Amino acid sequence: MIRHYKPITMEITERVQLSGLYNVRKGKLQLPVNRWSRRQVILCGTCLMVSSVKASHTGKMHILPLIGGKVEEVKKHSHCLAFSSSGPQSQTYYINFDSFTEHLRWYRHAAKMVSQRISSVDLSCCGLETLPPNLLYSQDLTHLNLKHNLLPADQKLLQLQSLNLSNNQLGSFPLPVCSILTLTELNLSCNRLASVHSAVGNMHNLQTFLLDGNLLTTLPNELGSLHRLAYLGLSFNEFRQIPLVLEQLNGVERLCMAGNILQQLPLQAFRLLRIKHVDLRLNQISKLVPDEPEFLRHVTQLDVRDNMLTVLDASLFPRLEVLHCERNRITCLRVCGCMLKAVHASSNDWLNCNTVSLIVSTFYRNRMENIPDGLSESKKLEVLDISHNQITELLPWLLSSGSLRKLLAGHNRLQRLPEHVERPVLEVLDVQHNQLQALPCNLFLKSHSLRCLNASANQLENIPPSSLSEESHSILQELYLTNNHLTDKCVPLLTGHSHLRVLHMAYNHLQTFAASKMAKLEDLEEVDLSGNRLKTIPTTIMNCKRMHTLIAHSNAIEVFPEVLQLMDMKCVDLSCNELGEIALPENLPPKLQELDLTGNPRLNLDHKTLDNIRCFRIDPPSTSLLAHESVMGPAQWSHGYTEASGVKNKLCVAALSVSSFCGTREALFGVFDGDRNVEVPYLLQCTMNDILADELHKSKSEENYMTNTFLVMQRKLGTAGQKLGGSAALCHIRHDPLDSGGCFTLTAANVGKCQAILCRDGKPLPMSVIHNITVQEEYSRIRQHKAIITEDNKVNGVTDSTRIMGYSFLYPSVLPRPHVHTLPLTPQDEFFILGSRGLWESMSPTEAVEAVRNVPDALAAAKKLCTLAQGYGSTESLSTVVVRLSIGEGCCCCCCALAPSQPPPSPGLYPAPSIGLTHPCSASELSSEVSTSEMSSEVGSTASSDEPQLLPEVHLAPLLHPALHMPTGNRCALHPAFQRQMSCTPYCSGAAMALSDNTLDSEDEEPIAGVFSNGSRVEVEADIHNCQSNRTSSTEATVETQAGGITSVDVGQTKSFGCRRGNGSVAPQEKSHNLIEVATEAPCRKMGGYFTAPAQPDPDDQLIIPPELEDEVKEIIKQQEQHRSPNQQPTDYYDTPL
Repeated sequence: MIRHYKPITMEITERVQLSGLYNVRKGKLQLPVNRWSRRQVILCGTCLMVSSVKASHTGKMHILPLIGGKVEEVKKHSHCLAFSSSGPQSQTYYINFDSFTEHLRWYRHAAKMVSQRISSVDLSCCGLETLPPNLLYSQDLTHLNLKHNLLPADQKLLQLQSLNLSNNQLGSFPLPVCSILTLTELNLSCNRLASVHSAVGNMHNLQTFLLDGNLLTTLPNELGSLHRLAYLGLSFNEFRQIPLVLEQLNGVERLCMAGNILQQLPLQAFRLLRIKHVDLRLNQISKLVPDEPEFLRHVTQLDVRDNMLTVLDASLFPRLEVLHCERNRITCLRVCGCMLKAVHASSNDWLNCNTVSLIVSTFYRNRMENIPDGLSESKKLEVLDISHNQITELLPWLLSSGSLRKLLAGHNRLQRLPEHVERPVLEVLDVQHNQLQALPCNLFLKSHSLRCLNASANQLENIPPSSLSEESHSILQELYLTNNHLTDKCVPLLTGHSHLRVLHMAYNHLQTFAASKMAKLEDLEEVDLSGNRLKTIPTTIMNCKRMHTLIAHSNAIEVFPEVLQLMDMKCVDLSCNELGEIALPENLPPKLQELDLTGNPRLNLDHKTLDNIRCFRIDPPSTSLLAHESVMGPAQWSHGYTEASGVKNKLCVAALSVSSFCGTREALFGVFDGDRNVEVPYLLQCTMNDILADELHKSKSEENYMTNTFLVMQRKLGTAGQKLGGSAALCHIRHDPLDSGGCFTLTAANVGKCQAILCRDGKPLPMSVIHNITVQEEYSRIRQHKAIITEDNKVNGVTDSTRIMGYSFLYPSVLPRPHVHTLPLTPQDEFFILGSRGLWESMSPTEAVEAVRNVPDALAAAKKLCTLAQGYGSTESLSTVVVRLSIGEGCCCCCCALAPSQPPPSPGLYPAPSIGLTHPCSASELSSEVSTSEMSSEVGSTASSDEPQLLPEVHLAPLLHPALHMPTGNRCALHPAFQRQMSCTPYCSGAAMALSDNTLDSEDEEPIAGVFSNGSRVEVEADIHNCQSNRTSSTEATVETQAGGITSVDVGQTKSFGCRRGNGSVAPQEKSHNLIEVATEAPCRKMGGYFTAPAQPDPDDQLIIPPELEDEVKEIIKQQEQHRSPNQQPTDYYDTPL
């Protein structure tokens, strides 16, 4: 399914200067044999490339090196240039251009190229099978890059200093390389070499030798003669022990043996070496065999990450400066020495460390309950990371240290901070996600160097003062207090921080923000006051001339602030408020990129210049909701999504939401994250839903159609997917009409770091898997394909995900094949969350579920997650989709209609005329959902005032029942017993459709039993649960319609029997109940708060039936009672109230 593009389109495009289709002739013009032909010509890097296929981009490219050559004008031909290479076997190409302008442009570029004396040539990713014969005639050429080509091992090379032949599938050691005695750097990585030739000992000038990603198990003894060798790369081979020949390499300073099969590390192997940097990552080392420390005095950096160590004695390296031992099983760590500067020991078991004089220490994710005692003796400690542990108390010296500049203690169990604060030099303090109820009273008074404080996700009710007088020495620039219990009392205490640039106080208990206090914060650039109880934004915000971001969603703001008059404004988010009229300035800020006003039900806005904003969001007009109103009562799902740019103001994420997918009872939601590129997320957002729709017709298996969707999308990324990539997560809700159980299923598929989490009964249920090298299967697969994992745990230094969209040049190490998970939805499923990488790096699935479980509106929930992530310090682009579910018990047990004999009709305003029984309607007709985030108000009954077209004679299968006194109980959410349907919405159930009557309504008449009316609409109980009719057992009724209304209804006799369901609904054989509604006009929508859930049909909302319909309805009821089966249970035995 994957189309692998040639590497030529990946990196050559960056070096292409000029290209075009021109007449080309090779050789001398006097020879009559050579003729002109139309060829593709490319001026790329230092070469001229001519296609071998006429007028085509494909085929073999002839490469003419121009270094040292010449470019001349041909006088006998107009607009013609002669390109010649240097050397005794020089070649000449004549190119005739179409215009003088092109001729002049090519001449200028080529003249600069041939006049230069370039010592470095880059021909990587060109698909070369042989070297150009004239490539090495230049005497200045010293560095040649032939990476990612198809060169054989017998290439004849000349004088070079640097040669890169990595990723060429050589298969055997290139012996001609050993004859280049001038080489100082040789890269033969990823060529599946099984051995190194003994002739390598002839290259005495070699200083860097890279053999990573091969099949090596031993090294020849001749390698020991390379006394100048300083860097030896043996990573990701098959070594089971340290090669003995290393004892002869006295000059090696850096040894990389990551990704081998070492199980023990005998330190005696380093006794005679002068190695400074040892890289032993990703092995299976469980034990270090000690040696005398005096023989290991040269080692300054030791990296043993991702091994199986339980005890590490780093004191054996007396001059060790940097130690990396993350992701082991270390319970005891011993270090010593005055030279040690940094210890990185995160993600181990409970760690007991005797620390010494350190500068940087990282001990996060170690289940530590106490801070190592030895840290107090460190007089040079500058950075300490003890986050994500179980620490309950900080030592007093931490806030009085004269050296500590950055303290990260978030995600612990701290209940208080040390009260003694004595002029620390602390610049960054992160204590988020603890149990703090107050900060030290003199924190700001004594901490004159504090620039950033993050105390989000605590229980703070107030903040300490910045000074005891009007004069303050605070230099605080960033303050994060999101998700606390702060009130209006803390606002005056902010004025002492006059240099404050970033202020996050979202989801607190603020009701007002005094204008006089805001006026003193003139340096503010970014403010987030979302999730409070604010009614206005202070007008003095105009004093903040540098303001570029204002986020205040989920409040009760009624007046739009005049922030658009600030010229530096980039982002304004006032969604989920109570905005009404908005007066926008004529000239919007030139840098404005985002303006979000969704979720304001009373908003009235008309401004033509808003089309120029990159991301402008507003609720759709209320009239457009009529086309989406559900004909099945309460929707099974509602959704909301949000996107936010990162610190670089690049929106590298995208969201996909199709609440009615493929015109059936389906929905599709997705989140895409391009890390630092915007192209791939945009392509995925625009294309992936169409591909999935096509794959649904080819396969019914969730595993197959989801997997094929990702693979086809990989091919459609084209050139953008060569060197760019992105994470993706899709969630597909589906109701299979062929399934007799009638359950909704949720299928999630993901690659990369985008994830989906389902909330079931208040607990998170993971639907996605993150694929990286920490997964054993993925790591084994990468090892099999001999890819290189760099020190930042990225495959070939590109991506840390082993399954991701794009990055085709990393195939087969990196694949687009997704993880697919399918499960049936149950009434216990409340909602699911789709989030990009930045969201899940800031909070756990449990925290995300708890944060939005009590937020009824899906848009407000998505906004909250995004705001919390930013308040917790995320600087990445964020995208979140929240889908609230309303799956009743009946969705998993009710009988669905049989498959129609032909495809369901497409949605329309009115059902298509048909003779006899109609087919079941499509899912968009039965379940057209409008999320509460889109509606922003209570959903009442709506109907069209347009007169519907006349219908031909149809058959009514179900019976019409009289008024029923029904016991209460849970109804089938897919097929409720009574639902209100719009007259403008088609339903193909085979039931008769009563037309509206425009005569006057009488308020004196009593409502007739069995009929509910709302305004000028008449609602009649009818059993249309099953859309498929049974001609032998079903009731037949003929409805004759005229423009004035219903003239007659003939009802037959039924032979079907019902049975009671566990959810309390009546379920005759292939029957159920529904409601036929007639409407002539749409009543006004009830205005409500944004967090108001859609209103259910009100049983008391009854008006009087028009007199003209009274006799007809009574006749219907009378006929129903006469023809009812005698052994049938009373109608009130089965049904539940409306």
